[in-house]
Amino acid sequence: MKTIILQTATALLLPLLLLFSIFILLRGHYLPGGGFVGGLIASIGFVLYFFAHGIDKTRKMFAIHPGFLMPLGLLMAFTAGTMPILLEHLPYLKALWISTPLPAIGSLGTPVLFDTGVYVVVLGVTLTIIFTITESA
Repeated sequence: MKTIILQTATALLLPLLLLFSIFILLRGHYLPGGGFVGGLIASIGFVLYFFAHGIDKTRKMFAIHPGFLMPLGLLMAFTAGTMPILLEHLPYLKALWISTPLPAIGSLGTPVLFDTGVYVVVLGVTLTIIFTITESA
């Protein structure tokens, strides 16, 4: 049952959950967190939106089917792993870092790209599962 309280709360919680998921993603290469946990938090936000507004409105939030996020995330993670091989003849998944850190984020490098790929894969998998379950029900 959709209630006005849940719909109003979701309008406030979804952006906060997405922002928090990005925070968890970006702090993951220094502290606990990362792509997997961040992707789950983002998925929770969309599942909450689905509970409040239904599957049709939730699908309209995405320009593409979430299943297409999985290969995109895998490509990002694979690219993060192969960049050291291609650029500096280093072992697979050896971290490469940009020399000047960004003020709010810190140092960017291939671990951040890898975590972002995991984030995108987790988001795509969980939303595909949720959408598939609702289609069959």
